[in-house]
Amino acid sequence: MIEGKLILSSSNGEGRQFVAQSGTGHALVLDDAEGHTGPKPIELALLALGGCTAFDVINILRKKRQKVTGYEILLRADQNPEPPGYFTRVEIKHCLHGIIDPEAVKAAIHLSETKYCAVGAMISKTARIETTYQILPQGADEGLASAA
Repeated sequence: MIEGKLILSSSNGEGRQFVAQSGTGHALVLDDAEGHTGPKPIELALLALGGCTAFDVINILRKKRQKVTGYEILLRADQNPEPPGYFTRVEIKHCLHGIIDPEAVKAAIHLSETKYCAVGAMISKTARIETTYQILPQGADEGLASAA
């Protein structure tokens, strides 16, 4: 069982900021577009998808003894224009640095998408998830963030 709670943190009765606390005791601030003090819940859903697949892929690549020296995931999502604004399409781009076999990356991503990533399994009920990857050589000068 997974647990958590949200506590309204604005005492003036106007804001909609919440402090979210996981069952394991970790906390973060949630807000809306007007408050700008934390991510919106829908942004967290996208980040959760990225985190879920990132943990899967890096663990699988390490088990395959791949030399990953850097890893970043870039995410984009389109939403349904009418409420509820669920995801209709998600792009995930895995950007890896190191000495890595492309077949190992393909296999790791496939296992994440088809077997391990619970967040992806939920989001895929409403959204088409498109995944790509890029392997940059170890020591490449190009920054991962610019590999969009």
